[in-house]
Amino acid sequence: MTGAIFRRLAITLCMGIATGVLLVPTGWASPSSPQSEQDNAPGAASRRIGAIKSINGSSITLTPDSGADVNVTVQPATRIVRIVPGEKDLKNSTPIQLQDLQVGDRILIAGKIAGDNQSLTASTVVVMKSSDVETLHQHELQDWQKRGVDGLATSVDAAAGTITISARGKRIVIHSSQNTTMRRYAPDSVKFEDAKAGTLHELHSGDQVRARGERSADGGELQAEEIVSGSFPSIAGTVDSVDASSSTLSVHDLVGKKTVIVKITPDSQLRNLPPEMAQRIAMVLKGAAMGAQPGADSGSGSPAGGGTASHAAPPSGPPGAGASGTGMGGRSGAGPDFQRLLTRAPATSLTDLHKGDAVLILSTAGSTGVGTVITLLSGVEPILRAAPGASSASLLTPWSLSAPSGDAGGP
Repeated sequence: MTGAIFRRLAITLCMGIATGVLLVPTGWASPSSPQSEQDNAPGAASRRIGAIKSINGSSITLTPDSGADVNVTVQPATRIVRIVPGEKDLKNSTPIQLQDLQVGDRILIAGKIAGDNQSLTASTVVVMKSSDVETLHQHELQDWQKRGVDGLATSVDAAAGTITISARGKRIVIHSSQNTTMRRYAPDSVKFEDAKAGTLHELHSGDQVRARGERSADGGELQAEEIVSGSFPSIAGTVDSVDASSSTLSVHDLVGKKTVIVKITPDSQLRNLPPEMAQRIAMVLKGAAMGAQPGADSGSGSPAGGGTASHAAPPSGPPGAGASGTGMGGRSGAGPDFQRLLTRAPATSLTDLHKGDAVLILSTAGSTGVGTVITLLSGVEPILRAAPGASSASLLTPWSLSAPSGDAGGP
């Protein structure tokens, strides 16, 4: 998260997006672009972005956001300035001394690269203190919680600049403009810091969408300042095989009628639902499915399991099926709190899974056809029996994806 904050600031500084004159060294390219051969030529003007690994006298070891560590030499004439998060103009920076820098601080360095391409003599060092970054992180977290919305996209109108999402059963129209920051999650990551700049044309129905901005009085519309989206397939199926050596899992997708391979990483969240917990969820799902039958009070006319994972919203459950009705942490008169339920489920591991086990999986799309597991739930046989359609797998999407600010309960 801290890297993403600093990169956004650096891009703004280097590209001159802010109004006014930017005091940026000549030839300072956007840090989001690849290093060119000219940029890496001995004696050429260059720049690096990263975190301070160590400081020894007038030498700084920089761990860049990509590539090997760089040894930075700070000369007496080197300009060192501190800028606070949110500032977009170096005119508002504050001069500081080398001794003010600390390990962990984020820095943007401009200077001349040496022949080994691993040493750089700095002419300018722009510093963002780690404490300032943490303060900004907490502010953004609170802002996402206060002004954010999230849900599954049900329609996208790129011409009109709008996205319609289903957020916990409610329809919300998100409006974008030329000033809206658009980001897209990477195919192999659910981390916000790995998200790249995106466009509305990349967004499709069924994508996970998070946005923050100004909401209308009734909450049905939002003027977005920032939109983050991504495609995260959900799988309801049974385990075909487990390969612990490669940390992969082969699953028979009951909805897509095909075999899917996913990989497990240290960031993957694996949980096992105890039988009584799974039965309670199944009861809620079965009640919701019955309520959705033609002629039922809901009036939806959609049979159970007739939707798709792209459009299904988390079931609200029968009235009163809150904390007192199901023991699943929901509010009285509202649906069960699935996020809280997930955190209470016991953790499990890849070696605990066996052929034939029923699982619900939320994964990344994957750039090579093999997705990375975000969340995996085992012990879900009662859930698949109660909701055999794709709607059972879609339960994971709204309550498992980490928020851009790093808090699952945020936007």
